[in-house]
Amino acid sequence: MSSTTNSVATPPSEAARAILVGVDFGRGAPFDATLDELALLAESAGDTPVARVIARRKAPDAALFIGSGKADEIKLLVQAHEAHTVLFDQTISPAQQRNLERTLGVPVADRTALILEIFAARAQSFEGKLQVELARLQYLATRLVRRWSHLERQSGGIGMRGGPGEAQIELDRRMIDDRIKTIKERLKKVQRQRSTQQRARQRNGVFRVSLVGYTNAGKSTLFNSLVKARTYAADQLFATLDTTTRSLYLEQAGASVSLSDTVGFIRDLPHKLVEAFRATLQEAADADLLLHVIDAASPVLDEQREEVERVLAEIGAADIPQILVYNKQDMLEESQRPRSPRDWVEREGGVRTPRVFVSALDGSGLDVLRAQIVEAMRGQNVALNLQDLTPADGADHPEDDAAATAISTEQQARNEHH
Repeated sequence: MSSTTNSVATPPSEAARAILVGVDFGRGAPFDATLDELALLAESAGDTPVARVIARRKAPDAALFIGSGKADEIKLLVQAHEAHTVLFDQTISPAQQRNLERTLGVPVADRTALILEIFAARAQSFEGKLQVELARLQYLATRLVRRWSHLERQSGGIGMRGGPGEAQIELDRRMIDDRIKTIKERLKKVQRQRSTQQRARQRNGVFRVSLVGYTNAGKSTLFNSLVKARTYAADQLFATLDTTTRSLYLEQAGASVSLSDTVGFIRDLPHKLVEAFRATLQEAADADLLLHVIDAASPVLDEQREEVERVLAEIGAADIPQILVYNKQDMLEESQRPRSPRDWVEREGGVRTPRVFVSALDGSGLDVLRAQIVEAMRGQNVALNLQDLTPADGADHPEDDAAATAISTEQQARNEHH
């Protein structure tokens, strides 16, 4: 087994310091050698990475995942940096988590717990909060220990949990199961309301377009640019969780379509989260056209695109026509930018798919994208005499309006990047 360790400047004392750990098991297993995405997840959860540890093993250690030698090395790092928590880029078992916490002396969380935590902090709508709570309870049900302080937050940062005055959760499996049952019943009611809205749009013959993409690819910024909305958009992971739907008028078609912004995807998105958010993701599965937004400036854009395709297949949306929207052209050097604002590529299965190059930030390429949407409508033999959407048609979800109104134009100008 070999490893490398990188340290960074120690953050202010009030920040939650985190040691990041990634293990390369080889054999083609997904692995981020930079741990940059884990660092972004940590920062999104309120933590500040102070050191990164890369280990290489043939297989996980049954007791400590990384082995006792590496655990001792990380313990020294925890002490040297006065770290509050250790975050793993891979999923660890409940037993491994407990053993690591005893060895390291600080709370330990894996990638799944981190994503669940961010979702819990970002969910705005009633439905979104229910979905996140369901996923978290299902996760906790497998980790029934008498202290879950590393998963409950009253102040920012994973390492800040467990302090004086913080609620100690002591629920047995039956209580969790009862709560899960209650949440599922509530979700069914909310989902019936959503189905009613969707049927209303279908009856009105509205062409449905959904934005999908890897988190932080710029979906919400693109959504705002297309429909002049004020959906929250920021340069961070999972800035938007709740689906927002608005009317998009296409002058070339003399018609409006419904445009929905959905939750972003990420590598190793917990299956329970995909399951819990299935109703929200249904917007994508029920769409007539998907705008697959890709961060053109990302060094791993191909891997991110493939991950989105994998989740689309999981929710039954693999066969829906797509337009590949390569966003953030403004972040590319002139020599890296395409000569033409659009072209065609062949996706898996020989599907010929249009590709459009845009910048949601400065608006370049958006006219080409609108024209491509109209072309897709014509390709599906859609009668271009659609009526404009009204709230009665389900163009707006009340909770989305509330969330949008809460953010001032001035705040958005500060927060919005891509």
